[in-house]
Amino acid sequence: MLDAFSRVVEQADRKGSYLSSDEINALSAMVSDSNKRLDTVNRLTSNASSIVANAYRALVAERPQVFNAGGACFHNRNQAACIRDMGFILRYVTYAILSGDASALDDRCLNGLRETYQALGTPGDAVASGIQKMKESALNIANDPNNITKGDCSQLMSEVASYFDRAASAVA
Repeated sequence: MLDAFSRVVEQADRKGSYLSSDEINALSAMVSDSNKRLDTVNRLTSNASSIVANAYRALVAERPQVFNAGGACFHNRNQAACIRDMGFILRYVTYAILSGDASALDDRCLNGLRETYQALGTPGDAVASGIQKMKESALNIANDPNNITKGDCSQLMSEVASYFDRAASAVA
């Protein structure tokens, strides 16, 4: 897992070149937004259980056939696994937000997840819908202007949304 700084240095080293002014400016912008990034991660971490629980409840209401008798997530054990997996995905999204890089999310969470759900008979589109519900909740929490570093967060919120979208497309 590399953070954005390590990744830029590694790429420049492979090319045998100095960092370009564009690379330095991009890293400088990331540093200037670091408090916003930390605020966002802190908010999502502090609200993780409610983000997951609310997304799970909304998913059950939206797709009762998956959770009722005969559905892929009917048994308590399967329901607990669904909630656990949603929590794992959210946790790795926060790692990606903090580092500004999706490699941890991809390598340690998403790689092989679609195949696992297919093998278990869990509909990937239902999992993707649950992830989208977490995204909506997470963005609402992260965008709350109270008690957070002031400034334009649109770029960061776009990045946050992209990590959830990446997760949803990985399982669908």
